Amino acid sequence: MTLLSILLLQADTALKAAANATNVPAEKISLLYLLREGGVLMIPLLLCSILLVYVFVERLLSIRKASQVDTNFMFRIREQVTAGNLIAAKAQCKSEGTPVARMIEKGISRIGKPIDQIEKAMENTGKLEVYQMEKNLSILSTLAGIAPMFGFLGTIAGMIILFFNVQHEGFSLETIAGGIYTKMVTSAVGLIIGLLSYVAYNYLSAQINKNVYRMEAASAEFLDILQEPTR
Repeated sequence: MTLLSILLLQADTALKAAANATNVPAEKISLLYLLREGGVLMIPLLLCSILLVYVFVERLLSIRKASQVDTNFMFRIREQVTAGNLIAAKAQCKSEGTPVARMIEKGISRIGKPIDQIEKAMENTGKLEVYQMEKNLSILSTLAGIAPMFGFLGTIAGMIILFFNVQHEGFSLETIAGGIYTKMVTSAVGLIIGLLSYVAYNYLSAQINKNVYRMEAASAEFLDILQEPTR
């Protein structure tokens, strides 16, 4: 018998032993069963997954709301500012209620001062708006790092318990196979949560960058309006 044949035979024996050890046919093992077998470290991983979903949905709704800018907003601001109707322009910004509108409103309130002061005031307001959009986004990047660590910690803890049982109860294929595959569940779950957190973080960051570009374009257009002669 070749070495390959021996290894294949041992692998088949280990799989059968795992199924017998858990009293569940291998082909019928459910995802819920595996999650239950993951151990106590599945609790922080569950909390990480709940936090991931909450932060992602909350930030996504907030960023999408900030992105809803009327395409005719700057056109109306141009008309009102060039006509000298600053009160109506401010009212238009307040009714819009978006980061772009609040930044433009700050610029309108500084009309009459030097251009560089107006630009600086708008820039500071824009930074505050970006900060509000990025609020809690760091949680996703943190989850992307710690979730896999929880998973690996669960696997290591499971292996420690496994070898402890082998030392005191003796070596058996049932103990080895039945212990290893259940403890690997924590690593798999941790990696999945970490991957989803990483994707969610980058997606939301891309949406925020789009809003930043809109704010920069609106700021440049507003400064151009101030350079135009009044009616």
